[in-house]
Amino acid sequence: MPGYLDFVPQQRFQRTLALSPDGKLVAYSSHASGRYDLWVVSITGDEPRRVAGFDNRTVRQIAWTPSGDELVFTADQNGDEQFRIYLVSLEGGEPAEISSGPDCQRVLAESPFDPTGRLLTYTANDRDPAVQDLIVLDLETSELRRFVPPEGVAFEAVSLSPDGRWLLSTGFRSNTDIAVYLTDLNDPDAQPVCMTSALGEGVFEPGAWADDSSGFHLLTDHWSEFTAVAFYDLADKALHSIARPNWDIEAFDIAAGVRIWSVNEAGRSRLHAERNGSPMSLPDIPPGVIFTLSLAPDASLAVVLIDSAARPAELAVLDLARHEFRYLTDTRPPALRVIDPIVPELISYPTRDGRDVHSLLYRPDGPGPHPVLLSVHGGPEAQERPIYARSGLYQHLLHQGIAILAPNFAGSTGYGTAHQKLIYRDWGGIDLEDLDHAIKYLQTLAWADTDRLAVMGASYGGFAALSCLARLPYSWAAGVSICGPSNLVTLAKASPPTWKTFVATVLGDPDTHAEQLLARSPVTYADGITAPLFVIQGARDPRVPQAESDQIVTRLRERGVEVRYDIYPDEGHGFTNRTNELKAYEAISDFLHTHLIATAEDRARPLLDGAMTSAFAREGSGSEPVNVRT
Repeated sequence: MPGYLDFVPQQRFQRTLALSPDGKLVAYSSHASGRYDLWVVSITGDEPRRVAGFDNRTVRQIAWTPSGDELVFTADQNGDEQFRIYLVSLEGGEPAEISSGPDCQRVLAESPFDPTGRLLTYTANDRDPAVQDLIVLDLETSELRRFVPPEGVAFEAVSLSPDGRWLLSTGFRSNTDIAVYLTDLNDPDAQPVCMTSALGEGVFEPGAWADDSSGFHLLTDHWSEFTAVAFYDLADKALHSIARPNWDIEAFDIAAGVRIWSVNEAGRSRLHAERNGSPMSLPDIPPGVIFTLSLAPDASLAVVLIDSAARPAELAVLDLARHEFRYLTDTRPPALRVIDPIVPELISYPTRDGRDVHSLLYRPDGPGPHPVLLSVHGGPEAQERPIYARSGLYQHLLHQGIAILAPNFAGSTGYGTAHQKLIYRDWGGIDLEDLDHAIKYLQTLAWADTDRLAVMGASYGGFAALSCLARLPYSWAAGVSICGPSNLVTLAKASPPTWKTFVATVLGDPDTHAEQLLARSPVTYADGITAPLFVIQGARDPRVPQAESDQIVTRLRERGVEVRYDIYPDEGHGFTNRTNELKAYEAISDFLHTHLIATAEDRARPLLDGAMTSAFAREGSGSEPVNVRT
């Protein structure tokens, strides 16, 4: 039987790419070398070339200089999310740091340069850890222009207009409250002006400018619960609709009279395009999810990062001139060349209040009965979608005979703003009810063995997994929490300072809502957890500090509950080191197999202790997790 490593993609990507100004090269971040480094590949599919990287840093955002002979990128150390900015020649060489000052969260604009390449824009909380300022850096003089946001607003830079006059940015309060700000750089005394205040609260996420700088395109939920694409005209200060489907538009680009956008239809991406206002025929794409989308300047092609349940994430070209789709990379692991991967079924189940929860149900081959893993996505404002999940872990579990139900409960994105906001200040409430009804749905399936249930999640999903184990009345066989919060009060107090408004809006203010937050915290119900638990935590996690996992592990071990606790000293919120990631997922696979499938004799044997046995794994350079088991 293939082991977990046989299902692991040859490489993974950060969800960012940049197409060169001449449309011939794609820059991206891949961990093909063990760390997420900066790579480039020709759109013709030649051999990729590593341009820059570090031993202990992860390349995050990428942009080309207007001349196309250099690249700018951000990188953080071991997942600490303290980003610094670097410039490197396309020909390679040592990257030069162009940021200054203390470690902080520096975030590049989507299109950070003015037309000359002299001005670079980004945001940073270097002046005040609690405030994300808007910054324009003159690369010739090293002078900074700084713009301070209104109280409770975090600036996010977007782009400079083609004529170099306007700086476009957003003011972020929460995922459902994002405004557009515009700054006139020709006026030395100008301050950012909110352009959407008259339109009310909602999502206004600006993107590509018109070539003549007369306005900009944006994604907005102004007209309905779903995100449309529109154009904001600077002259009449009006918003003009371009496309308004009954699903979210989540990616958009424009070039040479061509507009192209991706619609999230029940989790799957569908592409649409028009040329000079008339619909265009597009080549077919594999069923999956498009995470990034970029048009060439002449609109002859688009480059995408596409992921699907049956094939891992790949860079691909949508050739509009030849009407064809082709992959630029091939990350398929050995197992996918000899077996057919399982594609999920889109199902829905009812909840107590009459809503339907859309979910992905993966059923293994064979009649069953099959044990089931309830997999809870993070966020919670995110969506479970048909992708090659968790570096092949889903497919490996399915191959072992473990079914997976992955619901899009209250708070998930993709099903309208009202559904997304249901979880605001109600973590561990309506969401837990939806997860309870997920198990009730499984109990109606003859092939599902609900006496063998496990639950798993990361970040918010880890919180939900702990809540299920502690508060839902089922005979759980096992649980897995990856950097999952256990105490909402301490989580809220320890959140990054620039998140203060966001945390108060979505989770609750720890000073005024402490009683409710504690009443919804898994640590409060720790005595209800009896199932074996596997906890994974990054020691450098800035979002869910290690203390969150420490609390729940300590409480359970005091009662003699079986807990395996792996702490990765060189990781943050998730994995940036490939070897660490594979150690963790292989250990999870063994843990779930032991408690869902293995015989009593098998369970008596020690669990895999983070030591991997394959020659491929031994080649890595990741750290050994600090591992203590009861």
